Amino acid sequence: MNLQNILSITLILFSVIDILGNIPIIIDLKKKGVVVDSMQAALVSMGLMIAFLYAGEVILSLFGLDVQSFAVAGSIILFFLGLEMILGVRFFRESAGSNTGTIVPIAFPLIAGAGTMTTLISLKSKYENLEILISIFINIVVVFAVLHFSDFVKEKLGDAGTAVLRKVFGIILLAIAIKLFKENFHLIITPDKKLGIAKLY
Repeated sequence: MNLQNILSITLILFSVIDILGNIPIIIDLKKKGVVVDSMQAALVSMGLMIAFLYAGEVILSLFGLDVQSFAVAGSIILFFLGLEMILGVRFFRESAGSNTGTIVPIAFPLIAGAGTMTTLISLKSKYENLEILISIFINIVVVFAVLHFSDFVKEKLGDAGTAVLRKVFGIILLAIAIKLFKENFHLIITPDKKLGIAKLY
């Protein structure tokens, strides 16, 4: 076990998860009346990441999916979340007092999303599983703290500050979704030169 490796993995995962950048989304969900259970979101996210670390490709193959298809699906969800934040429209309908928002979209795809999953698979080829596990735990502690104190952040920002942040990060989220889609969509299509069309697999 190497401390420098753990630090490197932790920073990589922190950048991919981007929990600080997701604060406006979390605040937005709470304003819509969705109850966000910080502990549940953190534990579910950690469970998803650990499961994917050990059996990610196997889990996807059971459903006849590959990592690229998984990433494209996640990018579409992120895209609509970004539109919600920018345009003030509703795509994800949650009843007031519901805690389903804790799982979708917070645990997945915001925290343990396609980017995080594909990153974990990439890290496995270079680092030990124990080092990755420790880094996952460190990030989950940070995720819990941010989720738990998101109301405090909201109070400090105020309604105007929250609105501005929501739109700014909505644009960023759209850009991330488009980039994720662009990087993976071409990998799941194969041009058929004879028919002049693209086959989807």
